[in-house]
This record gives sequence, structure tokens and C-alpha cells, in this order.
Amino acid sequence: MATSAADRSAAVPARVLRLRAGRWDTRADRLAGEEPMEVRIAAPGADPAPVAVTMRTPGADFELAAGFLVTEGLVEPGDLAGIAYCTDPGEAQAYNVVVVRSSAAPRREVRARAHAVTAACGVCGTASLDELRERCTPLRDAVSVGAGTLLRMPGALLEHQRGFDRTGALHAAGVFAADGAALCVREDVGRHNAVDKVVGWAALGGRLPLEGTVLLVSGRASFEIIQKAAVARIPVVCAVSGPSSLAVATAESLGITLVGFLREDRMNVYSHPHRVTRED
Repeated sequence: MATSAADRSAAVPARVLRLRAGRWDTRADRLAGEEPMEVRIAAPGADPAPVAVTMRTPGADFELAAGFLVTEGLVEPGDLAGIAYCTDPGEAQAYNVVVVRSSAAPRREVRARAHAVTAACGVCGTASLDELRERCTPLRDAVSVGAGTLLRMPGALLEHQRGFDRTGALHAAGVFAADGAALCVREDVGRHNAVDKVVGWAALGGRLPLEGTVLLVSGRASFEIIQKAAVARIPVVCAVSGPSSLAVATAESLGITLVGFLREDRMNVYSHPHRVTRED
């Protein structure tokens, strides 16, 4: 399930006029790639049906598609039977259309989103916290993580952000072991897309549920981020910025430890603080 064909636009070369310390110059630069990707699902005996169009940074497209379908509750990880680009003759968006084959019918009704959505707001089918509670039982994961280990994670995440180094315009999501080891880091122009790529990595590799792990995102923590973590059974979610009020309420309700403003020597723990140990 290689995605080499989609890696072509992760960073796009450009020429820019730059002002620094009162001096103008023209230099080469890199822009974060952003292209639409349509996700289609093919159930047994059925033609591929469009599910969503999302703006994303090309790369790890199959992981993004798988993670999106799993976190939206449309496909169980064990139902993923294959993923491929749609390269039919005449297809206008070669390598921007991904078809996911499922060994079972979708677990929820598929409501196709024919319009492109912004990468910033994601594609979120869960309409309410009540619906999420029906899909996900509260996490009882007994993992504990040292405060010092958490404080080192943003630096470790940054070390893996090669696209951000080149463009300065990509979000990142990373899954870490409780000892701080980085298990998977993915980047995208969309925060939600980056998380879906990480969950897709786990789904395609038979690693779900991600019990005993920590999810770190480079931006803020929103309801959708907590939603995706709950589906993947990630017990600790951290963000370098702050959380929304609904994110905190959702984390509290679903047994997820939520940490915000995780930077250098500080953090705020908003829910289930028992998983964060002060000794490290």
C-alpha cells in the first residue's frame, strides 16, 4: 500500500520577495502542498461510493483515508480489505481519488459530502457528544506518563516535522509510547487530517486499539481531536496550544487525560490527571 505517487506535492517550490532587517531580496522557498482528495468506499458487491472530499497535504493518503473512515465509524479496522488510487481512464484527478475496499457494508449510513471542505475544520460526521458516547465507552486505561516525559515530547515531535522545516505551514500529530518514544508522526495542512493519518497508520498495521499511548498535536485540542482519540482508544491527548471547552467536557466524559499548553517547562492538565505522574 505504498503512497509514493502522492508524495510529489508535500512541499511546492516557489520564489518569494522577502524583507529582513530593512533589506529586500528574492529567494527560493517552499510552500506546503494542498490538494483535494476524494474518499470513496467500495462495499462487497457495490460500486465505489463517494464519502467525502477533504483538502490535504499529499502524502500518506491511504493512511488518511483509512483513518478517516475508522474514526467516522464507517469501517472497522478489520474490514479494511484494500486501498488504491482511482486511475481509471479519463479520471481528472488521478492520485487525488482514493478507493477503500471494505469486506463489510458500512457500519453507518454514508452521507456523501460532495463539496470540498477546508483542511482546518476537518470532515466530522459526529454531530454531538451524545452520539460519540454511543460509539465509544469511557477509557479505563491504567497507563501513567511522567511529567518530564510529556515535556520532552514537543521537541521530539518537532524533530520529525520535516515538512514543517521546509514550509513552516504544516500541522503534526504524533503517537508516543508512555516512555516518550515516537511511534508515528504525520504532517498535513489540516490538524484533523494529521490525526487521521496517524490512526490510519495504526489501522493498516493492525495496531488498533492504541492503548497505553499518548497523542500529541501541534495546534489546539478540539472536540474532533478527542473524538478521533476516543475511537482509537488513546488514553492521553496533549496539545501545544489550548483546548476548547467541548474538548475538555468530552475528554472528561470519555475518560481521556487532556493536557494543553504543553511547552518547555509548563502544561495544564484539564481532565483525568491521575495518568500524569509528577516524578520522572
